[in-house]
Amino acid sequence: MELEKIAKKIRLKVIDLLFQHKACHLGSCMSCIEILVTLYFKVMRREDKFLLSKGWAAAALYSILSEEGIIEWKDLLKNYYEPDSKYWGLVHHTVPGVEHSFGSAGHGLPVAIGMSLAKKLDKKKSRVFCLISDGELDCGTTWESALFASHHKLDNLVIIVDYNKLQAFGKTNEVLNLEPLVEKWRAFRWDVQETDGHNFKALLKAFRKLSLVKNKPHIIICHTVKGKGIPFAENKLEWHYYNLTEELYEKAKRAIC
Repeated sequence: MELEKIAKKIRLKVIDLLFQHKACHLGSCMSCIEILVTLYFKVMRREDKFLLSKGWAAAALYSILSEEGIIEWKDLLKNYYEPDSKYWGLVHHTVPGVEHSFGSAGHGLPVAIGMSLAKKLDKKKSRVFCLISDGELDCGTTWESALFASHHKLDNLVIIVDYNKLQAFGKTNEVLNLEPLVEKWRAFRWDVQETDGHNFKALLKAFRKLSLVKNKPHIIICHTVKGKGIPFAENKLEWHYYNLTEELYEKAKRAIC
């Protein structure tokens, strides 16, 4: 499948960026690549907006933007994570194609809701997509936003949760238990779907269903694996922080290829 080839290319770009500049967040980048590829190459229209609330996965989004030709790969590869570069380790609005800067947990959903409400008031038919981490579901701003969005019937809003079950300091449900997650969002009067965040057919099916539900904001809870595609990093908390050594870089490339 074409999308699978793109995802492999994005994974290789991400590890090139992280290795060359001794940057972290490998696990967080790898868990959301199929989601990003599906959105950018199949789902979103030109007038739609995308927000990466889990801004620490910047290398994944920047790699997608380079694949789309919005930014230059050579420039990104040379300057990512460097002092005074526009390519911050946290996603930054100075980069073409990036709508808003994010990095502190819990900021993306409130911004997405403001954008969605503005589009509603202006009677625009475009949508706002926002990718959040499961760790951000610990934040009070998330649940305040959930109430606001359903009250205003923001059916032009689509939230995607990268539910890889790990956050900065431990397993998500040990830090602060999220379950029953589906029932919580339904209780907040959202249209809720669950899917495999690494399966393109399942992702496309979920996104196609969005138009069937009116007058409710949408959330797709994507079950993912932190570090997906790199066996030594899969489901390992430490790869929220670790850097790739030359040996592990080569090992990661072999795993992806």
